Amino acid sequence: MRLVDSSKLLELQTKPSKIRNICIVAHVDHGKTTLADSLISSNGIISQRMTGKLRYMDSRPDEQERGITMKSSSIALYHALEKEEYLVNLIDSPGHIDFSSEVSTAVRLCDGAIVIVDVVEGVCPQTRLALKQAYAENIKAVLVLNKIDRLIVEMRMTALDAYVHIMQVLEQVNAVMGELFTSGVMETEETLLDKKQESPKPKEDNNFYDWTSALEDADDSNLYFSPEQGNVVFASAIDGWGFTIQTFAKLFSDKLGVKEELLRKVLWGDFYLNAKTKRFMKGAQEKAKKPLFVQVVFDNLWNIYETIVLRNDKEKVPVICEKLGIKLTTRDLRHSDSRIQLQSLMMQWLPLSNVVLDMVCSKLPSPKEILPEKVEKLMCSRIKDLESYPDETKKLKDDFLACDSSDNATVIIFISKMFSVDKSILPENKPKVLSPEEMALRREKARKMREEMKENSLKPVPEKENVDETEKCTEDEKEKEEVSDTAFIAFARVFSGKVRKGDKLYVLGPKHDPSDVLSRPDFKIDPHKKLKDLQSNEHVTCAEIKSLYTLMGRELEDMEEAIAGNIIGIGGLEDHILKTATLSSTIACPAFSEIQYAAVPILRVAVEPTYPSQLAQLVKGLKLLNQSDSCVQVLLQETGEHVLVTAGEVHLQRCLEDLKNMYAKIPITVSEPIVPFRETVVEPPKIDMANEEIDSQNIDENKEEVDPVITVTTNNKQSTIKIRAKPLPNQITELLDKSADILKAVSQHIKIQQGLKNNIESKLEDLKLNESKHQISDRVQKLIDDFKTKLEEICSKLPEWKDTVNQIWSVGPRNCGPNLLLNHTRDYKTKFLHHETELQEDARFEYESSFVNGFQMASLAGPLCEEPMMGVAFCVEEWSLDKSEGEEDSHTFGPLSGQIMSAVKEGCRRAFQAQPQRLMAAMYCCDIVVDQKVLGKLYAALGRRGGRVVGGDLRSGASFRVQALLPVAESFKFAVELRTHTSGLAAPQLVFSHWEVIDIDPFWKPRTEEEYLHWGEKWDGVNRAKAYMDSVRTRKGLATDKQLVQHAEKQRTLSRKK
Repeated sequence: MRLVDSSKLLELQTKPSKIRNICIVAHVDHGKTTLADSLISSNGIISQRMTGKLRYMDSRPDEQERGITMKSSSIALYHALEKEEYLVNLIDSPGHIDFSSEVSTAVRLCDGAIVIVDVVEGVCPQTRLALKQAYAENIKAVLVLNKIDRLIVEMRMTALDAYVHIMQVLEQVNAVMGELFTSGVMETEETLLDKKQESPKPKEDNNFYDWTSALEDADDSNLYFSPEQGNVVFASAIDGWGFTIQTFAKLFSDKLGVKEELLRKVLWGDFYLNAKTKRFMKGAQEKAKKPLFVQVVFDNLWNIYETIVLRNDKEKVPVICEKLGIKLTTRDLRHSDSRIQLQSLMMQWLPLSNVVLDMVCSKLPSPKEILPEKVEKLMCSRIKDLESYPDETKKLKDDFLACDSSDNATVIIFISKMFSVDKSILPENKPKVLSPEEMALRREKARKMREEMKENSLKPVPEKENVDETEKCTEDEKEKEEVSDTAFIAFARVFSGKVRKGDKLYVLGPKHDPSDVLSRPDFKIDPHKKLKDLQSNEHVTCAEIKSLYTLMGRELEDMEEAIAGNIIGIGGLEDHILKTATLSSTIACPAFSEIQYAAVPILRVAVEPTYPSQLAQLVKGLKLLNQSDSCVQVLLQETGEHVLVTAGEVHLQRCLEDLKNMYAKIPITVSEPIVPFRETVVEPPKIDMANEEIDSQNIDENKEEVDPVITVTTNNKQSTIKIRAKPLPNQITELLDKSADILKAVSQHIKIQQGLKNNIESKLEDLKLNESKHQISDRVQKLIDDFKTKLEEICSKLPEWKDTVNQIWSVGPRNCGPNLLLNHTRDYKTKFLHHETELQEDARFEYESSFVNGFQMASLAGPLCEEPMMGVAFCVEEWSLDKSEGEEDSHTFGPLSGQIMSAVKEGCRRAFQAQPQRLMAAMYCCDIVVDQKVLGKLYAALGRRGGRVVGGDLRSGASFRVQALLPVAESFKFAVELRTHTSGLAAPQLVFSHWEVIDIDPFWKPRTEEEYLHWGEKWDGVNRAKAYMDSVRTRKGLATDKQLVQHAEKQRTLSRKK
């Protein structure tokens, strides 16, 4: 039974200083949902005995079956601390890497985080990721060291060993925080140094001081987790107990006759109690004394566990209860399961929910305490600066910081995701509680109906009534079908202002730019437009708030208004929002910066309905799935295939289940997973496949040497182009990959400039007017300069690439990829990174965009299997244009711009084929915690799938942590195979890592002496690159050299009948 009425929660929602918005983050199976159960039980929503068994926040059936959380869900909890009442909006998030996008959406709405670490497993990959996400969003975190019971019951550690082990785990967590802090300080130092460069410097040799100054001056006092500061809880969520240093300081201050403040300082650390002097001394480790923490805390815990669980000594349980001042029921005392006895005792002695909620309310900030740095991060993307926004937008920063909920305050709401619920659980569709008068009327009606039925049972029933009844039944069924449909609720947080039902607000899409909208005086918003009606350059709609909900885990509760600082659900916005959006009462509000997702969607499948007539339902279902899942992508290929892009196998299975059962509600056929590849070129190899030097051998040169410089001419012979392809060094490729958003901004700016300057005479005045509007912002200019310096640094170490920065003509594919188009021509100047240089008159300038588009098309679909290229530089050696030739042929061959585009595309593909070609495979970084007994089986499973181990370290006990790389193409059902072969003793976490060259030519045949010796003239083994290439070509309907019949002979009978 709920201890707090919803009216009390609504009352607390009006006090932002008493609200705590927090999320629970951790690695998979570290105890997030069990801790959430414990906190929920403190409000009487579930029974304390059901903690960890019910998994209240896991409302989906597949979550309960698998035992993992798949979506983040919120619940509002009441807590009282020192006569102050608090409202805690708790978000439980998943720990599996496939659902890390759900963590990102949860973290964006919160002010604080509870980080849980399993003390046995220590810091795992997802723990690092969770800490990184929290730090990136400027969120304060507290730590819960969970599963201490495992150290006693499973690991059988002594109290002292456990203390040392926990100290090491705490150090690991703090080391991760230190790394994040250092990298953050270094980044800010760079920006500060750039600002200082303009001012004159004194000529002093203080290089060393400057190098360390930023870290020395930075305040990290509140960064680390430390039990003395009260931001660490020691707990066992499954047994329902937890404590901080303060808990035991209160319990033992009277017994030891010491002040509570003093005991807090010495209870954790290298202190011990001197029995003779009765004083606390430092240096427990040096003098081989038992630390005070072990003596006071762990020894007592170990005694209780050993008595009740390990020895099952039932006679001593009442004695322990008496000493601790706890009363157990006779039912608990007689219970045969010792673990339940222990849970009942510990829940009363050290209740986990009280300790954690006390820590949350005292240590984590309220919405009123939002940091200015966080506000700037929310308002500005990486390439946008707050200074580049109009004054109206800048003023909104004060609204964020004030967290004001007055009637005239600007409304700012951020929606981090849309989630689907069954319409039947919406408060408006639930049966209402009847008043006594309504119940009396119902009773009267029922009595009359019974009397009528008695009278009618004696008469024969006419057929017409039966018909009416069947009609009513069918109508009722239709109504039921309508009610069972899904509704979408927006998962939102109010950052400023007050929102009521019926309010009309602007819905600002993720690409909304206030400076662009405010600079257009004729800008108007059609109130009837929805998301599907918007043009490509429109990002604002107007929507009415139909319903507001308090999120209560599996339930929703209706509310009339929501004020700043609260996490709420908003209904009726499914036609206006796809995944994320910003709601505001002003269009000057910027769209919030894009949420950074840790997992990259890489696993693709094509879906189609089993019965083609149901295609419309599938399309509708895919739209709903795309809206409800922040990480999934739905694509319609040129071939007409509907492709689903997901983060991993578990995520894919969940999406397909949802599509079948909730959204499309039809049987579907799913293709084999589609794995993306990349195409590249490499330097000519010096060693053959038999690991022998090629130079020292006689090579069979049947084919002629191909000239690496390819010459192509347009069909009408007016333009000639010479192109050469060469592999890009890895450092340049990585830099291009990281700087995609900057390169896109540069390309867009150049397009705008070209659009304005195409007709120079007529637009000269317009240029001067628009000059300020189309200038690059300071932050983007700074990022471009950084990119240039990094590129110059890399190129200066490589003699071949010295002047690359000035030669860059374009990057591709899609103007932001890891391939370069370099201008090596002597007579034609281009400007990609040097966009500020003046235009020069040249007849070829008119066709420059066609030339670049030809390169973009070629880099988007390579010659091997039409997959995008990666790490290839196309050097244009020559480009000549002579319009005098073949002018009369323009009607035959089409416009020259199209011919140049086709010629460049063809030239790039041929130049690519003239170099040694390779496929690149996507690689997973695979983190596996495995028992020592089955380590060999793990290595065998990895070997079978072309994986390789890159690292491994022994953990406490007999478990190993193994890091391996595994091709995505070979990873399907890897987790199932591993669990089968290792009897469940190994669990992998797969996350996309990088692209890796498959080091074998797809067209390889023996050609050196050693290769002929090893494999003979006809090699019939499996070429992995060729197999991948052929499978992709077959899927895309491209030609392959596979022959069904190699040596066809007419069948004949050898014996002739006479």
